[in-house]
Amino acid sequence: MSRPMTVPSGGSFARRAVAASSAVRRMDGVLLVAVAALTVIGTMLVWSSTRTWAPGSTGLVKKHILNVAIGIALTSAAVMVNHRSLRIYSPLVYGVSLLGLLLVLTPLGATVNGAHSWIMLGGGFAFQPSEFAKLGLVLMLAMLLAKPVRGTDRPRGLDLGLSLGVAGFTMGMVMLQPDLGTTMVLGVITAGAIVIAGVRKRWIFGLTLLVVGGGVAVWLFNVLEPYQIARFTAFLNPASDPRGVGYNSTQSLIAIGSGGLFGKGLFEGGQTTGRFVPEQHTDFIFTVAGEEFGFLGSVAVVALIGVILLRGMRIARQCDDRFGTLVAGVIVCWLAFQSFVNIGMTIGIMPITGLPLPFVSYGGTATFANMIAIGLLQAIHIREQPF
Repeated sequence: MSRPMTVPSGGSFARRAVAASSAVRRMDGVLLVAVAALTVIGTMLVWSSTRTWAPGSTGLVKKHILNVAIGIALTSAAVMVNHRSLRIYSPLVYGVSLLGLLLVLTPLGATVNGAHSWIMLGGGFAFQPSEFAKLGLVLMLAMLLAKPVRGTDRPRGLDLGLSLGVAGFTMGMVMLQPDLGTTMVLGVITAGAIVIAGVRKRWIFGLTLLVVGGGVAVWLFNVLEPYQIARFTAFLNPASDPRGVGYNSTQSLIAIGSGGLFGKGLFEGGQTTGRFVPEQHTDFIFTVAGEEFGFLGSVAVVALIGVILLRGMRIARQCDDRFGTLVAGVIVCWLAFQSFVNIGMTIGIMPITGLPLPFVSYGGTATFANMIAIGLLQAIHIREQPF
């Protein structure tokens, strides 16, 4: 059992200060260092990829640093939340995330890069509700699947049905934008929650067939937008149109390959300086790492992501309550899948889907969601009671 936090008598401020200090000492230091290192590397890569065209040469990196600072504050707030109490408020968090998705479909919504998934706040700032929908879905699924059938470790059939309905509705809302990449992440979040919850194998097999059938139906009935179909076509054969739909993939491979073993050095990448790779500070930021830090630097980025995932798995495994285990485990699934897809599309093993690289890519809402997720992992860790 973990040691209880002892708080001396005195004013409420003193009690909060001591409790906060105790929580900081009990955090997973390895996880914190890995996230901090990735964030620093990401900031350098954002600066390198935007300095030749951003206003004042440091305009976007300053905004990125501000977003990171806000993200750190959100992490700190999430750490102080008792995840067992958070279970009660999961429907509220999920409801707020759905409200954000609904607002996108009103005149407040704006289209960026083909997806109507943004709300413009003014001053160059924008808000993407679908990023917080990931958090809302994680908490809602964990709440629904945390209560097992008496005498077993499997969730009840009713709760499984409700989980599928909640996930399906959320993914449907995101597909209306349309945002295929985020929909895929939400699907992985759902699949991860179902597997971690211990659903019978025959249910998993049946749901897998259903997903495959749904994917085939989406393709056959032309549900996807033309630009989304073009991305899959370019993935299958990028050389067929290197100046058209295959341009991003081709330039991405050129940038990464040109870095060699040790890279060309920070700010020295010709592909990066010349802006040959579109969206290089967001979706294709791994190409900057490949060109300027080389193979070894790219491996370091992947290794740091691996450390975060391994520490998250450790937290999930050591947690003594199902809700905490589900939250931590599903967060790992989310970050692992998104990282794999982002890096995979830059090296040609995954189609381009427009997903940022967690803790590295430039972004506001995505940074906030990722940092809150890390805060939840830490909150579970400092209160876990391993056997």
